[in-house]
Amino acid sequence: MSTSFVQFRMEDSTKAQALVVCEQLGIDLPTYLRMCVTRLVRENGIPFSMKLEESRGLAAMKAASRIAEQNGNSEMTLDEINAEIAEARN
Repeated sequence: MSTSFVQFRMEDSTKAQALVVCEQLGIDLPTYLRMCVTRLVRENGIPFSMKLEESRGLAAMKAASRIAEQNGNSEMTLDEINAEIAEARN
């Protein structure tokens, strides 16, 4: 099978960020680009999302926000929150 050399330009900062993400995923940038093109052709479109898992802290904050919204207290002011904390401590 013959191969072709593909070259394109991107901003240095974008490339640096992409390299960091690829490293965290355990692949290099050329491998990622080959994966993208292969899947693009096979699926006749962009077929996948490949993201790093969000941190446990961020997931906990999102869960707390959902719970607060379900309980109707997601719009509490800081003073209202502090008052409830003080009341709970008494």
